[in-house]
Amino acid sequence: MKILAVDTATSWQSVAILDDSRVLARHDQDAAGSHAKLLLPTIDRLFRETGLTVKQLDGLVVSIGPGSFTGLRVGLATLLGFRTISRLPLAVVPTLEGMAWNLRGTSTLLCPILNSRRGELYWALFRWSSDDRLERVLSEQVGTPHMLGSRLSESVLLFGEGWTVEESAIRASISPTITVSEAPESSMKPSAVSIGQAGLERLRRGECAGVGMSPLYVQRTAAELKYEESGRISPVALRQERVARKVNARLATARGRREKGKSGTR
Repeated sequence: MKILAVDTATSWQSVAILDDSRVLARHDQDAAGSHAKLLLPTIDRLFRETGLTVKQLDGLVVSIGPGSFTGLRVGLATLLGFRTISRLPLAVVPTLEGMAWNLRGTSTLLCPILNSRRGELYWALFRWSSDDRLERVLSEQVGTPHMLGSRLSESVLLFGEGWTVEESAIRASISPTITVSEAPESSMKPSAVSIGQAGLERLRRGECAGVGMSPLYVQRTAAELKYEESGRISPVALRQERVARKVNARLATARGRREKGKSGTR
């Protein structure tokens, strides 16, 4: 099965054409702020290298997030366009799941990590079974390095750009009883080859994206962020404080008026 696979979830752009497990062509590049400009020329380049056209493919695969809002929209919109003109089936793969395919066959618990906004991270937990199936242990999460570290309860292999940037903060939050391993540098970034391999399994099972497909955005609510910023004071307690301040202010104003009235009658 020949497929075109694309990953634009981060500033790293990865494009590949696969024939089952064989990589016919691939190109990876730093595309920070330039996904829209670079993606189509890169796809054209791979078609020229392989001598294939989109009509000779059997399917399309794209990473769906979490990741950069703009990058995800560019990748998905481009592959949806290819689907429209070719009527090929399109499979979508969560970005963190695709990263777990970078380390296919690894027996250790896997934790791929990507940067989010406001110093937060995206992460999930996966494990490869003895029969070569990828099992999702924990679905996509978003939060601080401390939140990530505190969720780990067994030996784990951490990797991805989020780990590279926040390693010290994450390590400080992990129990000293937990063994932490690092993946090789080659597996740190999302890869269209890995996205393609994961997508091939979906296509073979007939799991194709619907008409109204949209990127997987994983973000904490405004209430959750306020809770974190408040030093983990509950919303109820915060409201109680606000009400107390308002009541005290009104009482003070009323006292001031009474005292002013008394002084005026003397």
